[in-house]
Amino acid sequence: MKSNRKRILIVDDHPVVREGLGNIIEGTDGLSVCGNASSVQDALAMVDGAQPDLVLTDLGLPGRNGIELIKDLRTLHPDLPVLVMSMHDELIYAERVLRAGGRGYIAKEAPSETLIRAIRRVVDGGVFVSESVTNHFLHGLAGGSEQKLSFPVQRLTDRELEVFELIGRGKGNQEIADMLTISPRTVDAHRTHIREKLGLADSNELIRFSVRWVESDLCH
Repeated sequence: MKSNRKRILIVDDHPVVREGLGNIIEGTDGLSVCGNASSVQDALAMVDGAQPDLVLTDLGLPGRNGIELIKDLRTLHPDLPVLVMSMHDELIYAERVLRAGGRGYIAKEAPSETLIRAIRRVVDGGVFVSESVTNHFLHGLAGGSEQKLSFPVQRLTDRELEVFELIGRGKGNQEIADMLTISPRTVDAHRTHIREKLGLADSNELIRFSVRWVESDLCH
């Protein structure tokens, strides 16, 4: 007899986080964990066999990130909802998650009851974001483009933001190229575009700005 519990696939590169999330989900009526993955590649390989009703993923994954996973799942499994749980600044990333095809965004520091509420809402076909993100979107609609300009990094594309974050984490061009499976020349092109969009004078200013941004982002 098939269980009527909703099946959750957890994607996070930290075993302790996967275990903690798994314990919360398994201890909740109507929910179960059908698999764990530590990378985009592993998650995509598991979907057909695990048959999840929802994918719960982090953004910061080794190699390709959670945004790329959402885009791949939207193409390969368009009816499979994805909920992101991350420590990244939700005012910067929640919109990108929804634009990529994700159905919700929740901060990692949120209490377990909020996580369960988010899972239930998304698995039932809804969308979940925090009240602060909802207010941010509404203020943006009311105030036009001025709201977006208050966060300069929102001018960056998803890939440029990924490169920008890796620069802030001290990664060099070759290392970034290897991690994202692109050429060093492409990384150089992204760096140039990032500097232009953020109004930064040179590479040193780009590095300083990206480091400060990553440090402040990780404090959220």
